[in-house]
Amino acid sequence: MSALAAVLFDMDGTLVDTEGLWWRATEEVADGLGHRLTDADAPEVVGRAVEDTAAHLVRVSGGGDPYEVGAALTDTFFRRVEAGAPMRPGAQRLLTALTAQGVPFALVSASPRVVVDSVVGGSLAHVPFAFTLSADDTARTKPHPDPYRAAAGRLGLVPQACVAVEDSPDGAASAEAAGCGVLVVPSLLAVPASPKRVFARSLEEATPELLRSCLPATH
Repeated sequence: MSALAAVLFDMDGTLVDTEGLWWRATEEVADGLGHRLTDADAPEVVGRAVEDTAAHLVRVSGGGDPYEVGAALTDTFFRRVEAGAPMRPGAQRLLTALTAQGVPFALVSASPRVVVDSVVGGSLAHVPFAFTLSADDTARTKPHPDPYRAAAGRLGLVPQACVAVEDSPDGAASAEAAGCGVLVVPSLLAVPASPKRVFARSLEEATPELLRSCLPATH
């Protein structure tokens, strides 16, 4: 079995239960624009960058400035995150196991830096991440490969030596396009199957051994 050089964790919906908070924040902003959020909006909301969701809300509501809507989304989500973002089931056990085996791990999020810092300073304050990467740290965020390529580079590794843990279609697409192994633990949205993706029902099923099995065969 190939050596697992590093694990790159998504944040929202993967390590912490914030996807519901993001959905409710988006509902609040959408209401202010006269749009009622429904399941039909989910692909443009769940796992998407703030700018993408803001553009969607402006498009479907027929009003608003994308920059102002994006700022409102960030502020509303930040307030909810500050009130508490619990860890997902199995997350702590997996992080502890990786630490015990000396496998480094980093956080790779599509959330703005202000939100990442709030969560990392709160419910994830005890987690020894090598570093955290936010949507503000690369020219393009998920679903583009830039975040995962950048994260692997900061570790001095090729993406093929890393496994990304994701919960959303955009996140999985980003990691796969970068060349990482991908473990998918879906939350609010179903994630399409791919020969390069391994699926688990929750992080409670995830172990360092399962993560090693996700590494690309060519690695």
